[in-house]
Amino acid sequence: MKKHVVNVNGIKIGAGNPFVLIAGPCVIESRKTTLKMAGDIVNIARDLGIPFVFKASYDKANRTSVDSFRGPGINEGLDILLEVKEKFRVPILSDVHDISQISAAAKVLDIIQIPAFLCRQTDLLVAAARTGKVVNVKKGQFLAPWDMRALVRKLESTGNRRILLTERGVSFGYNNLVTDFTAFQIMKDTGYPVVYDVTHSVQQPGGLGDKTGGRSEFIPLLARCGVAAGLDAVFMETHTDPAKSLSDGPNMLAIAKLRPVLEVMVKIDRIVKGLK
Repeated sequence: MKKHVVNVNGIKIGAGNPFVLIAGPCVIESRKTTLKMAGDIVNIARDLGIPFVFKASYDKANRTSVDSFRGPGINEGLDILLEVKEKFRVPILSDVHDISQISAAAKVLDIIQIPAFLCRQTDLLVAAARTGKVVNVKKGQFLAPWDMRALVRKLESTGNRRILLTERGVSFGYNNLVTDFTAFQIMKDTGYPVVYDVTHSVQQPGGLGDKTGGRSEFIPLLARCGVAAGLDAVFMETHTDPAKSLSDGPNMLAIAKLRPVLEVMVKIDRIVKGLK
């Protein structure tokens, strides 16, 4: 089985390379706050020598309530993400929800992400892969890890081999998600790098009635477990003040707590992968 290394602007993901951090707020709340948070995370990642990709959504189409904040939309959102990219010289990841968004998104994004609930949408997957960009597919909460092979084949049908697969927990009863750590190896057996979305894995979908809950106190534990499993990248939503965030606050990590969590993760990653 060939192990693919996915290169994103010089950052190598997979095949025993150091884990990559994909981090940022759930959604773009404003230009000012997004740039501030991006700068804070960049400084921490660079201090620790961690390859970093910034993430934020320009539109959170999948919200519990019709009244929930969704973001600035694709035009303003991509403009803000482009500013982050140019100012901090980091790759950018964001979600696309519809084929009509892909052309504009591909002009800015370095990684096009397919949301979990849309991961089986063939036309969306194929259109994203045809851009030649890296495509990160989040495994739906309703899928078994071996089901990702069919999704990989859809992407590969375009000739694109720049593929990332993300675990973000599996539905366990109502309003709860759990992580099956055997899924990591099963997904790695596709030959493509595996990402662990640690913050959405502590989510409690619809757990607060009109919005999503979460147990952010378990983020450091699951993050350590992820790198101990030899994962290629860790996806982590962070915010200056999660309690005041406009989306997914209960399952985000405060940026002030990020550095000590990453310091431990780096040590574990080096041991597991035999890195110096």
